[in-house]
Amino acid sequence: MADKRKTKKRKEEFGEPAESEKPTSEEYAVAKWLKANVPTKKTKFLNHHVEYFTGTKAVDALLTSKWATGKNPIFTTRLEVTDYLHLMLLHKLFHRAKKVPVSEQELKGKSKKKDAEKSKSGDEKDGEKSQASACEGKDTKESKEKEKKKRKIRLEMHMEQVFLDTADAYVWIYDPMPWYYWLCGALVVFGTITVCMFPLWPATVRKGVYYLSIAAAAFLVMIIALAVLRVVVFCLVWILTLSRHHLWLLPNLTEDVGFFASFWPLYKYEYRGPGSESDKASKNKKKRKKDKQSDDEADDKTPLLTEGTGDSVQPADTTTDHVGDNNDVPSQQPETKEEQPEVPTADKLSESESENSQRSSTDRDFEMVEPGDIEGGDTPNQNP
Repeated sequence: MADKRKTKKRKEEFGEPAESEKPTSEEYAVAKWLKANVPTKKTKFLNHHVEYFTGTKAVDALLTSKWATGKNPIFTTRLEVTDYLHLMLLHKLFHRAKKVPVSEQELKGKSKKKDAEKSKSGDEKDGEKSQASACEGKDTKESKEKEKKKRKIRLEMHMEQVFLDTADAYVWIYDPMPWYYWLCGALVVFGTITVCMFPLWPATVRKGVYYLSIAAAAFLVMIIALAVLRVVVFCLVWILTLSRHHLWLLPNLTEDVGFFASFWPLYKYEYRGPGSESDKASKNKKKRKKDKQSDDEADDKTPLLTEGTGDSVQPADTTTDHVGDNNDVPSQQPETKEEQPEVPTADKLSESESENSQRSSTDRDFEMVEPGDIEGGDTPNQNP
């Protein structure tokens, strides 16, 4: 008893609010009307999905309701409406919450791919903003306003449970049960009672239920048999035709479709042999892959070919010049052989040198020749 008195004194000293009373029927009616006519938003509050509304919208809605414009109005001004809603808050029909914007670090549920895509899109947006010159200020303001609108908000419990005519969030605690919930619950109860009283049913009703249960079991067995049969037929046709013909009975039987759609069409046939569309598509894919590989190989070989041709141009030019300077020498060498076949003179030496030069030109190599050898090679031209 002493402890209770102490707690009462402390509450009176510090001005703590008294314990909440049960709401009246009128408050329940107002709460039901507010929940149906005031726009609400859904969010998470302490890992629970909740609905919340703003204070100003609730006050505006009540000022146009029958409780403010009727014969015996409860409230007529905004202050009276806020006071009435404050009483409803104390009666635990809703409570005040605090809006907290969610930071990017807290959004860890998203995958890394999405983060990478966002970073890329952000870089592109930054590049476009840098290119713009005159409309930068307007674009930045509009983008900031859009970001503010698109920000995610998390609700937290407010320490001061007071209703104010502001844009603060108020979470609904009052959640009336819909009428169809009561109806479904009553049907479930009566259904269980009737099933439990099956021995007391009339004989004709029990026979009818027995036949219905047999029909349901036969229907289930028939569906299972059809599923097995369609697989067996497909495998037989596939093996006998060497995977060229595909035949499915009731192709939608095991698909995620409606009851009647699962039995239609009755069959599905496809030809996948040579000359079919699938074969042509596979061939086209193979050709594309080969073309890509050949193009890649050609791209790899082209720089090597260009380097080889560049090296071979210079020897070809030098050999042509070398042969052009000594055109007279090989033309007169066979004559010297016919005129003097037996006498070994300096002409034979010049012939051997010319042959070596010709061989060097064909082999695309250079020779180092002394000036005395070149003068000696001119003597056969002067003495035919």
